[in-house]
Amino acid sequence: MASQAPNMLPLLYNGLEPLNRNTHGNFKVRRLNGLDRVAATHAIPVTVDEFAMVQRHYPIVFSAGDAPVPIVLMGLHEGTNTFFDANGVSFENNIYVPAYLRRFPFLLARLRDDSDELSLCFDPTSGAVGEFDDGEPLFDGDEPSEATKAILNFCEQFEQAGQRTQAFMSEMKQSGLLMEGEVAIQPEGAEQPFIYRGFQMVDEEKFRNLRGDELRKLNQNGALPLIMAHLFSLAMIREIFARQVQQGTGPVPVQQPATAEA
Repeated sequence: MASQAPNMLPLLYNGLEPLNRNTHGNFKVRRLNGLDRVAATHAIPVTVDEFAMVQRHYPIVFSAGDAPVPIVLMGLHEGTNTFFDANGVSFENNIYVPAYLRRFPFLLARLRDDSDELSLCFDPTSGAVGEFDDGEPLFDGDEPSEATKAILNFCEQFEQAGQRTQAFMSEMKQSGLLMEGEVAIQPEGAEQPFIYRGFQMVDEEKFRNLRGDELRKLNQNGALPLIMAHLFSLAMIREIFARQVQQGTGPVPVQQPATAEA
């Protein structure tokens, strides 16, 4: 979730270019009306700093594989997003937008695999950065502009949150609490439930059976409220299912035939 080398493009990024005064001295950054590429993205990474907020809007689960990261589900099928339209504009004004999306098209990246130094980069295909008539300048003479300083500060905060997230995920792996996730939804009128897999979640039975010292450790290191936020958020999976059915991007329940009256 955190720093990525330019040859390892993270989700939504089609390219990365280091920002520098010599090449981008006349460039500006402008606000995008929408991020169209998010419309076909059903899961977005989040940091632990966001759990308390995102659990009110999205289900929080963990990606599959040996190096899981927290993600929020915005759709239950690949290529679907129930919160953003085809142009990448949110359907709702008051919905929480994850920091991963708000950071785009910028991020801090390692330019060399043998160095820990991070540089501010941007996606040159985003349409948000370029030699425009409108927008805010990225440089003020030879120095970064106030807009660039604000962007850099946000990206640094995101990196720090990413480090806290990695620490939490290490704790989850060590505790053995994660298991392969499965959710079954049985809509009214459907003969069989719809089964969703391909993610990880906390094993509630193992969680309930933790020893007192194990539970105390999770509480002391801040993991306990994060686990609870994750578990509470799982109820939102049914909300996502309902949104997909309403928007015509999910399975349509079979309607029972009407009973004729005598």
